[in-house]
Amino acid sequence: MSTRDRPQSRPLPWEAGTGPRARRPAPSGYGPTSGYGRAGKATADPLRAAHAHCQSLQDALAALRDHGLEQVAEWGRHLAAALPVGGRLLAAGNGGSAAQAQHLTAELVGRYQRERSAYSAIALHADTSAVTAIGNDYGFEELYARQVAAHGRPGDVLMLMSTSGRSPNLLAAADTGRAAGLSVWAMTGPHPNPLAFRADEALCIGSGSTATVQEAHLVALHLLCESFDHEIGVVDGAVSVDGMVTPYRSL
Repeated sequence: MSTRDRPQSRPLPWEAGTGPRARRPAPSGYGPTSGYGRAGKATADPLRAAHAHCQSLQDALAALRDHGLEQVAEWGRHLAAALPVGGRLLAAGNGGSAAQAQHLTAELVGRYQRERSAYSAIALHADTSAVTAIGNDYGFEELYARQVAAHGRPGDVLMLMSTSGRSPNLLAAADTGRAAGLSVWAMTGPHPNPLAFRADEALCIGSGSTATVQEAHLVALHLLCESFDHEIGVVDGAVSVDGMVTPYRSL
């Protein structure tokens, strides 16, 4: 329905004033403090929470930009040296962190932005038969350690993701990985935490919000993939180190 055909009793917000998204002044009882609705008190708290959430993420990303980018870039360089010669990335987490671990492995087996070779990366929670068998026979704390012992080889990388840094199954996996000669990396919440101490290297997000930590981890994950792609190939469509042409893709 065009604006000409629409009833004109109450113009839509972007139809008033100047510019495509201009809004007319809010009538009495509306406005930012009330969430642009009549039940002002009922909508104010969610709006304040949304602003606080955004501010928390903004602060975490500022800290990541100032203090964590070299760490993430170095991880990308390390993977670019290890995976093309037969190395493997193993990744694990619990809950939302498990989903992010699987996100990371998908970017390496598939692709991030550019066409390139596939590289070996395994999300350890994704094999449901192994997970349920190990959990049933050995307990949840051994869920990842036993898989690390099975799949990990010296020179491989084990990425462990945890908002708390205290999950017993990830701590056990870190110990097993280091004993087997893997490079153990961790993305965690605030430092200090046990997983950061058990890992060889850790990126710690200093926020008390689980959601903020996970969101910052996702940004770090993408930056890691960006660094990996940069190192594994070369800019402007030249031939990469693995013999493939790797032009930038338009996203």
